[in-house]
Amino acid sequence: MLNKFKPTFSRLKEIFSRTQDASLEAIEDTLIQADVGIKYTQSIMQKLQKAKGDRVASLRQELVNLLSIPRPELQDTPPLVVMVSGVNGSGKTTTVAKLANLYRRQGSVLLASGDTYRDAAHEQLEIWAKRVGVEIVGSQKGQDAAAVVYDAISKAMSRKIDSVLIDTAGRLHTRVDLMEELKKMVRVVKKLKPSGLDYNILTIDANLGQNSIQQARVFTENICINGLILTKFDGTAKGGAIIPICNELHLPVLYLTVGEGIEDIIEFDPQGFVDALFD
Repeated sequence: MLNKFKPTFSRLKEIFSRTQDASLEAIEDTLIQADVGIKYTQSIMQKLQKAKGDRVASLRQELVNLLSIPRPELQDTPPLVVMVSGVNGSGKTTTVAKLANLYRRQGSVLLASGDTYRDAAHEQLEIWAKRVGVEIVGSQKGQDAAAVVYDAISKAMSRKIDSVLIDTAGRLHTRVDLMEELKKMVRVVKKLKPSGLDYNILTIDANLGQNSIQQARVFTENICINGLILTKFDGTAKGGAIIPICNELHLPVLYLTVGEGIEDIIEFDPQGFVDALFD
């Protein structure tokens, strides 16, 4: 895990290298530069001022503590059903493809093309499905996305497919009608699988930093998001925003995407992440 983190976070690692002199001023400057935010920077600094011994070691432990939010408890009721939502351009479809590539190593996977708004959305997902080697339930522009979800889960149950990954259309958090569509998709899942979605994931563009929190809060309030994926993490210096994002929303970060390739996704591990920043 540490080796995977090392080459991708060069900009963020450069910022955190400034803590080497262990002065409180250097640490505070590092946290602000990394977009940890005033609230959490002040909280961390108050604890460091009281800490005894190695300040950098105390900082590392405090960051691990802040990032260690429990993951959802999965129900043992197959198939595993994952829905991926987010605003336009946050990387949903490529993230679904990367997840499919991970999950197919553990069993059979079915993709549901739930983006029925964007031109050629199904065709894009179909290309990824062929590349990864998984099945897909397609859709047409303008089709009821909830019907696509129904067909996909029904097929997975009848064929005993292990995992269903649902792609959705990008939508602004201010679009009430599109939020209602997501709610309908969640209800359809529960009709077929009473325990509901196993992972209801929100993708967040890491380059937006803390600016994404309000958007994410609306999604969470509407459809009970239970996990986050931060995308495009390899190119950002605002990676410290992962702390206010997951703590303000009380949600765990499940994965980071760190490139455009199908393998460029890392399961998030708080200790490995912090070790990579300071190594």
